[in-house]
Amino acid sequence: MTALNMRAVRRIVYPSDFSSASRRAFQTALGLAKTFHAQLLVVHVMSTLPVVPDGYVSPSIWDGLERGQRATAQRQLGRLVARAKAAGVRASGTLLDVGVTHEGIVRFARAKRAGLIVMGTHGRTGLTRALLGSVAARVIATARCPVMTVRA
Repeated sequence: MTALNMRAVRRIVYPSDFSSASRRAFQTALGLAKTFHAQLLVVHVMSTLPVVPDGYVSPSIWDGLERGQRATAQRQLGRLVARAKAAGVRASGTLLDVGVTHEGIVRFARAKRAGLIVMGTHGRTGLTRALLGSVAARVIATARCPVMTVRA
């Protein structure tokens, strides 16, 4: 386990799925970035659209759905970055196209040489967690830098 030396934290990665759980973590990440004069790197991993089990969706409709999802994510990223900048924090937003969410977050943090990842967690337990998994738990298990989770 890596000890958290806040003087060494120059870049904080804040992965967001735009849920209420991640909104609370944003406040924490923003506060830490402001306090320690760190850059806030807001990242969203695009999720794949669910497969339609019965029927056929034409490629043009599918492409339209993906474009809409991407445009919505870009707007939401832009809002978060604007809020950070309004608070006096250096910030940027990145939209990632990778298949597995936790892998994308960890790769991004490594590539940016992040000193800390701050992310929300839904706090699921028991069977729900076993069935759905936990992105936060997987990030904690595989990240090379410290990870702070904020429970919704």
